[in-house]
Amino acid sequence: MAGMLEELVRAIADMEEEAALQLVHEFVAEAGDPQKVLDACREAMDLVGRRFEEGEYFLPELMLAGDLLEQISAIVKPLLLGGPQAEANTLGTVVIGTVHGDLHDIGKNIVVFMLEVNGYNVVDLGIDVPVSDFVDKVRELQPPVLALSGFLTLAFDSMKETIDALTDAGLRDSMKIMIGGGQVDEAVRSYTNADAFGLNAMDAVSLCRQWIAA
Repeated sequence: MAGMLEELVRAIADMEEEAALQLVHEFVAEAGDPQKVLDACREAMDLVGRRFEEGEYFLPELMLAGDLLEQISAIVKPLLLGGPQAEANTLGTVVIGTVHGDLHDIGKNIVVFMLEVNGYNVVDLGIDVPVSDFVDKVRELQPPVLALSGFLTLAFDSMKETIDALTDAGLRDSMKIMIGGGQVDEAVRSYTNADAFGLNAMDAVSLCRQWIAA
């Protein structure tokens, strides 16, 4: 079955949607470990990320990859995350959402996927999330990590507004906050008062590993 997984990595990285989905179905039908499918997805997304950085892939390819990950997740995650016991075994909860005024979710969805396959319970609030929704969900769940996503420049103000509201609500110091998307850099991190920024999904995973004790 190892050969099947290697072929899956190649199919995902090469954007061969039909072949990739067929391989996932065959692997699951043969009682393969669903975690290995997610590991293959992670390996494939590393390849996709490198191709994007090298200028071989562009935004349309990232969109295709994100859509393919969602389809594979729909097949595999119910087998892996299918009950209260699975949730109890997660490394910790991360609340994530695209801030208000921004409708982009490609990068966010890839971050969600990568966090989940690395063992975190992710609560995705979606796109164009009002400040009050972030505050309410943080108050409810008290997560160790909050991730704010935004692609547009105007999202930087929304990130700052969200973090300021959490500070006013007395919730800021109880967690770490990461931001990501678009032109996010150290200057934006400082402006928003986030704890860190990430350039890609693996940065988000690395930050969670630093912040959440295993």
